[in-house]
Amino acid sequence: MDLSDGPEDAEFRARLREWLARTLPTLPPKPSPDDWPGRRAYDLGWQRTLYEAGYADVHWEASPGVRLIFLEETEKAGAPYVGAGFVGLLHAGPTIAAEGTAEQRARWLPPVLRGEEVWCQGFSEPGAGSDLAALRTRAWRDGDEYVVSGSKIWTSHAEVADWCELLVRTDPEAPKHRGITWLAMPMDAPGVTVRPLRTLAGSTEFAEVFLDEVRVPVANRVGAENDGWRVTMVTLSFERGTAFVGEVVACRRVLGELAARAHRDGRWDDPALRRRLGRLNAEFRALWRLTQWNVSEAEAARGGVPGVGGSVFKLRYSQARQELYDTAAEVLGDTALDLAHPWVQGRLSSLSYTIAAGTSQIQRDIVAERILGLPKGR
Repeated sequence: MDLSDGPEDAEFRARLREWLARTLPTLPPKPSPDDWPGRRAYDLGWQRTLYEAGYADVHWEASPGVRLIFLEETEKAGAPYVGAGFVGLLHAGPTIAAEGTAEQRARWLPPVLRGEEVWCQGFSEPGAGSDLAALRTRAWRDGDEYVVSGSKIWTSHAEVADWCELLVRTDPEAPKHRGITWLAMPMDAPGVTVRPLRTLAGSTEFAEVFLDEVRVPVANRVGAENDGWRVTMVTLSFERGTAFVGEVVACRRVLGELAARAHRDGRWDDPALRRRLGRLNAEFRALWRLTQWNVSEAEAARGGVPGVGGSVFKLRYSQARQELYDTAAEVLGDTALDLAHPWVQGRLSSLSYTIAAGTSQIQRDIVAERILGLPKGR
C-alpha cells in the first residue's frame, strides 16, 4: 500500500500549511488550565474557525490521507487541540455518523462541527472499568422516555458538557454484554449531578456523575435497545483507532525537542541516552505508519470504522509514551520536579494511558483472541 502523498493530498497539505501560518497568529491567548468555561470557549472557538474555513469535517468525511495530513500538519504547527470537544469530534460524533438515524445525525452532528456543543463520555463506573460490560447504571422504559439511575466515573469533560454518550443497563436479566443500551443524555436534565475529580497532575477534566431518575427520550437511543454493546464497540474502535493520531505527532515533536535539549546541555555524548532516543524515534515512526495503515484499512474494509488494529496501536503507543516521558525526566534532571513544566505534566498524564480507552490487559486479550485466534482466557 502506497502511503505517500498523491497530487491532491500534496495540494491539500500545502493549502493547509498556508492557512495555519496565516491563522494561528490571530488566535487569542490560551486560558488558564483551571478556567473551564474559558477553555470551553477557546476550544469551541477554534472548532468554529475550522468550520468557517472548511476544515471542520475532516474527522468524518475526508479520505484517510486528508484526515492524517490534517492531524499531522495542525499538530506540527502548534494549532489548538480539540480539547473539550474531543468526545464529540472523535468518539460520539463518529459513532452517531455510523450508527445514528438520519434525524439523529441532523440533530447532533452539525452543532459539534460548528463548535456549539460539547459531549462527555459516561461509560466507566466505580465497579465497571476494565470490565465495562459489568456496568450497573439502570434505565427502564416509561412511555417515550427512559428513566436512568446510577453513577459514572472518569467522565471526560462533564463539567462543561451539553450531552453525554451514556451506557445503561436496560435488561438486567440478559447476559451482561446483551442488556446494554447507548443513549445521548442532555447534561442539563433534572437529576444529573457532576462532581469534578482532581488528577495526579492537578487537572479536573474528569468527573463523577450521579444520575437520580434522569429522564431521557427514547428518541435519543442510538441503535436498538439492548444492542448497546455492539454500538459501544464502534465508539471504542474510534477511540483506540484514530483518537490518538494527533498525539503521535505531538510525541514525535517532543522527541525532537528532547534531542535538541540534550545537545544544548551536553548530554548528547551519553551513548545510552542516544540509543534510547534513537529507539523511541523508530517506535514513533512505526506507530505513525501503523496509524496510516489502520485508517486506510478501515476506510477500505469497514466504511470508516477502525478495526482491531487499533488495539495493536493503543497497546504499543501507551508504553512508548511512558518511555518517552521517562526519558524526558532523565534529560530534565532536577527540573523534572517542576510540576508546571509541560514535559512533567506529560509524564504524569502518561501514567493513565495503560488504563484509559481500555487497559493494556484488555488490548492484549483483543489482540490474542481477534487477531491471533487464540482461545479466550477464563
